[in-house]
Amino acid sequence: MSVPARPAPPAWKARAAVFAAALWWGSLSVTGFLAVPTLFASLPTPALAGNVAARLFSAQGWVAVGCALVLLFAARSDEGSSMRWRGGVLAFVIAGLLLALLGEFAVAPRIMARENLRLWHGLGTGMYVVQWLCAALVLWRVAPPPAA
Repeated sequence: MSVPARPAPPAWKARAAVFAAALWWGSLSVTGFLAVPTLFASLPTPALAGNVAARLFSAQGWVAVGCALVLLFAARSDEGSSMRWRGGVLAFVIAGLLLALLGEFAVAPRIMARENLRLWHGLGTGMYVVQWLCAALVLWRVAPPPAA
């Protein structure tokens, strides 16, 4: 017995999902791997670079939340949402969303307070990399394959 195929999402939802996934992954990539290292290399003191980096990471976190919400909305069909959307990609959207929120509300305040800085900075970095991997997987799954 075969399972009936779910109808494809409307074109605008599919495009919105690709756009949101690309923005999410791109913002993580540029912020964490280009802008913040450039700050630390260019600004006169690490404290000044750290303050600016914290603002960038916070802004990027809210971009991640917005993109994840767009992806969750795009995943909904007229019949409701399915965790099997695009091969289980919703689990990675939700994981990335939770990581962004934890980074903003649990890790960042402790880093800014310089509370056990080595632990919280290491944990925040690890969470950022895992969120980047989640966003990359989401982008890989929602982007249509190239035409044959």
